[in-house]
Amino acid sequence: MIRRPSLPLAQLIDLLLPVAAVALALLVGAGFLLGLGVSPLMAYGAMVKGALGNTSGITQTLTKATPLLLVGLGICIAFRGGVINIGGEGQIIVGALAATAFALAFPTWPRWLLLPATLLIGALTGMFWGGIAGWLKARMGVNEILSTVMLNQIALQIMNFLLRGPMLDPEQIAAGTNIPQSAALPQTVWLARLVPRTLFHSGAILALVLAGVVYVLLWRTTIGYRIRAVGLNPSASRYAGIPVPRYAVLALALSGALSGLAGAVEVTGVHHRMMEGISGGYGFSGIVAALFGKLHPLGTVPASVLFGALLVGADKMQRAVQVPSSLIVSLQGLVVLFVVASELYVRRRTRRRVGGGTPEPTPEAPPRSAASPSVTVLPQE
Repeated sequence: MIRRPSLPLAQLIDLLLPVAAVALALLVGAGFLLGLGVSPLMAYGAMVKGALGNTSGITQTLTKATPLLLVGLGICIAFRGGVINIGGEGQIIVGALAATAFALAFPTWPRWLLLPATLLIGALTGMFWGGIAGWLKARMGVNEILSTVMLNQIALQIMNFLLRGPMLDPEQIAAGTNIPQSAALPQTVWLARLVPRTLFHSGAILALVLAGVVYVLLWRTTIGYRIRAVGLNPSASRYAGIPVPRYAVLALALSGALSGLAGAVEVTGVHHRMMEGISGGYGFSGIVAALFGKLHPLGTVPASVLFGALLVGADKMQRAVQVPSSLIVSLQGLVVLFVVASELYVRRRTRRRVGGGTPEPTPEAPPRSAASPSVTVLPQE
């Protein structure tokens, strides 16, 4: 009987670091609560109870986890491809705008056609928005962090213009209130509720299916192999004949597609109209969820649920113990800070270990058929 080797201590520590980072953030937050004269045990108890204590809390947690998972899956693709996508917020916005405009333009289409077409339009728009940053990096050497952040602002201003002008709800104009939101989407495009009288919708099932699809893409296809190879070592990939700029653009475009789909899912599953603040910070929180899941599509699933619970529980805690909203924002920021810091620590230690003589890891090749030659050759373009 062949025994598999046990997990090395260093890898076990790397896996537990994100958990320790969240615990440390909550510990620092407990100090803030004590400074405000609030019992940390009471506050965190209210947070856990609010997120997981009843059906309403659990369904809200899963509803929040859905866009986090979609954005996190896109972040996994981008980071594995060696590019950093900070533009999830903008991609969510443009995806939601495009999905809303499409659904309102064709309200008489049958449900079996309108719903998938609306989701597809949102994904394609997000793909285009992410592809802009990829093209700028590949053709002009523009840093993708700067370009995605600036594209966030452009998307925000486009949303502000449309919701106060061409896409403003005619009912708001007639009433003279002019609340910046679109008209309600036709009910034929609403995602089905999984639990009656809650916001938990079938978009969660779509997100879970896509987690499996992204895993197969990255670890079981030639395209995914090349994306990961480019992310690990662009020079070696270029020498092997892989067009590095093309796969950098592809990684950012696929990442943008999943974020755009998250925006489309939000308007069709939760709000049923386009409105300000629809991104909800998911574009940034999704990065943390992906890092917490070790940039693995399947690991991002429980990580998204955890951070969805933190988002819901923090709101419940604020109402239960009457702490300022700024403390909730600070607590969420601490979680982001410590999780990202733990990931940077792991990466730095890995580079130091590689520099000290340990061979650099290479991406697992996609499976070959039995008739394939024993020598693995990277496919040429």
